Amino acid sequence: MLAYIYDWIENITFYLVLVVAVLHMVPGESYKRYVRFFVGMILILMLSGPILKMWGMNEFPKEEYERRLQEIEEVISVGE
Repeated sequence: MLAYIYDWIENITFYLVLVVAVLHMVPGESYKRYVRFFVGMILILMLSGPILKMWGMNEFPKEEYERRLQEIEEVISVGE
């Protein structure tokens, strides 16, 4: 558990350093608004990772994706 928290903090730190570098390269102030918005949305997803893992919801999107992929493959195979 402690290793997971360490990796989580390390990932967030690396992400924030990368964001600062990207924000310094953005040419205009109007573009920075959009970049900050996008960065904030990704940061929210990164911060919610441990909470989702604690509730056992970290595998849910993968299972849902595989189920829907199977449905699509069945529809395609019926159409051929």
